[in-house]
Amino acid sequence: MANRVFQSVVYQMKDVLDRVGGVVDETGAVVACTDLTRVGEIFEPLDKNAQAGEPYVRGNTAYCVFSSGQRNDYAAFVEGADDGSGRLAAMLAVSLQNILQYHDEKFDKSNFIKNVVMENILPGDIYAKARELHFATDVARVVLLVRVTSGADISAFDVVSGLFPDKQKDFVFNVNESDTVLVKEIRRGIDEKDIEKLAASIIDTLSGEHYIKAVVGIGTPIANIKDLAASFKEAQIALEVGKVFDTEQAIVNYNHLGIARLIYQLPTTLCEMFLKEVFNQGSIDSLDDETLFTIQRFFENNLNVSETSRGLFVHRNTLVYRLEKIKKLTGLDLREFDDAIIFKVALMVKKYLNSNPVKY
Repeated sequence: MANRVFQSVVYQMKDVLDRVGGVVDETGAVVACTDLTRVGEIFEPLDKNAQAGEPYVRGNTAYCVFSSGQRNDYAAFVEGADDGSGRLAAMLAVSLQNILQYHDEKFDKSNFIKNVVMENILPGDIYAKARELHFATDVARVVLLVRVTSGADISAFDVVSGLFPDKQKDFVFNVNESDTVLVKEIRRGIDEKDIEKLAASIIDTLSGEHYIKAVVGIGTPIANIKDLAASFKEAQIALEVGKVFDTEQAIVNYNHLGIARLIYQLPTTLCEMFLKEVFNQGSIDSLDDETLFTIQRFFENNLNVSETSRGLFVHRNTLVYRLEKIKKLTGLDLREFDDAIIFKVALMVKKYLNSNPVKY
C-alpha cells in the first residue's frame, strides 16, 4: 500500500525534480521512481548509519533516509552528486515521510487499534473508522499486557510481534519502554485457561530464548471493539494488584484477583477506618516479623495447628502460645474462622496502604 502511495507522489513530482528520482527500501530495491522502467532495480542497501533528514551521496546518486515507524527503512534518491541533488532528495524525503505518516494514521489497522485501546479516539468515531478500514467490530478479543521486569537486551515488542504474525487479526504495540500490548482475536466462549496458556507461551519465549523476565496481565475477553479500552485497563489493574499484594505469579488474570481486586478499589480513607476498627485493642504494627511469618504459615495450612507446627518445626504448644499472644494483642483468635477472615483481610488492607498503589 505504501509503495503505491510513494509511486503516485514521485511520479507527480517528475517535472519538479527535472531528473530521475524515487524511493528505495532498506534492501536497496527501487519501490517508486519517476522512470517507471526502473522500479524493481536493486541499488546498494541503505546506509545504516545515515541520519534521517541528512542527505548523503553514494556514487552518482544522493540519498536521504526516512522512517515508516521505529526505524529508517526507506530513502528518497535523486540522481546526481551535487548539492542540488542532495537538497532535492531531502525535500522528497520530508514530503514522503509526512504523507506516509498521514497514510498510516488513516489506513493502518494497528494504529487504529492502539488509538481505541488508549482512548485516543472518540467513542462515536470508532465505528465510522472501523467501516473505513473494513475492520470487524464484533469479533471476540482479549488484551494482554506484557511488562518487562528485567533483561531487555532485545525488544519485547519484536519478540511478541514475531509470535503473532497475522497483522489482520492480532495487533501488537508499545505503551512505554517496559509495556507491550497484545490485542488477540479469540474464539467466542474460549476457556480462560487457554488464554493463560497463551500468556505462558509468551513468558517462556521471552525468558527461554531471549533471557527477558516479564509478567503478563490479562483483561476480560470482550465481544465488541468499544470495550477494548476497558479490557486494557483491567490488564493494567491485574499487574498493579499483583505487585501490591506480592503475587509471585508471572501471569495475573483480572478475573481471578478475588478479594485483592475489591481491596484495591476501596478508598484509602475507608481502609484506614477498617484497620482502626479491627485493631482497636492494639496496633498491627506491634506484631514482629516472626509472628507475622507464623500467621502466614497458619493461613497456608488452613488454620490447622498441627500441620503448621510441623511446618515451622516447633512444638504444638509453642504455636498455641503464639496464637494466644496474637489474641491478646489484637483481640482476634485466629483459630476461629470469622476472626481469621477478618485478620487476613486486615493484613491485605495494610499491605495495600503501605504500597501507595497506582490507580488506573
